[in-house]
Amino acid sequence: MRSIAHVEQAKALLEEGQQWGVWKWLTEKKRVRAAADLAWADLEKVEKEIKASWNEDLRAAYRELQLAESADGNTKAREDYEKAVQAAKGLNSELKAFAKRLWKEDAAALSARMAAEETFDEAEQKLSVPLAQRGSTEAIAAFEKRERFIRKADAARQAPEGRR
Repeated sequence: MRSIAHVEQAKALLEEGQQWGVWKWLTEKKRVRAAADLAWADLEKVEKEIKASWNEDLRAAYRELQLAESADGNTKAREDYEKAVQAAKGLNSELKAFAKRLWKEDAAALSARMAAEETFDEAEQKLSVPLAQRGSTEAIAAFEKRERFIRKADAARQAPEGRR
């Protein structure tokens, strides 16, 4: 996977931000947010393109995992999940296990991003430089986890067909 300029810029700004005091954080937080938003948008675009290029079987196995989480309570979501289960029926266990490993890494990257967002929200609310610095560290780690997932997702394009 090629390096994405907005991601590298956001990580560099977050690295720099770890040295800032409270006044600098107050004056630069909009720039940090804008840089992070651009970076996340670029990562999401690349990820979407890669997932769209997966073979049909891998997409079916992955979709089943994605919809399993949202199937609780909502009738429409439950119906979508049941359709995904049917679409993934007959896929070999190796492909399903591979999709599950990918899905877990995707979920971990999302969780890291949400944790960083929460830390930044708390830092802003409390005007806390140490929390902002921790948020910077968490955000850099979240970018790196998402990039790692995207590299694996890209390599998954080579996944074999999974029908028995």
